[in-house]
Amino acid sequence: MSQPESSSAPSQATNTPAGDVPVVPLAQSSAGRVSGKAWKAPKAATVRSHLPDGVKTKKWEDRMEKTKKEQAIKKLQAELKQEKQDEIKRRREITLERKKAAEERQRLEEAKAKMGARKAARLRRKMGRTKKINH
Repeated sequence: MSQPESSSAPSQATNTPAGDVPVVPLAQSSAGRVSGKAWKAPKAATVRSHLPDGVKTKKWEDRMEKTKKEQAIKKLQAELKQEKQDEIKRRREITLERKKAAEERQRLEEAKAKMGARKAARLRRKMGRTKKINH
């Protein structure tokens, strides 16, 4: 009994009209082979771009204006930074000059004191040569 039922099932499948199921045509791939999966959509190259949306949508003139503004800002910042460094350098030079002048004054004072001591010693020796002081 099982045989007649199985024979009737395939006959019902073949009796269904082909118009009920949508038929998807198979597209050939670049290698010339045909995919066996009718439901699989044909592949297309992925569009990848590393450009930001603003670059894609804006006009060239707008981008050039923005670039010029950025360059002007960078130039101004560089000038301010250079002025600041020059001011720091000037202060360092002034401090160094003052330090050198103070060292020179100190050296001259020490030399003057040394010369005074030498002169005093020389005078003492000279005074000791006289007989009035020695006796």
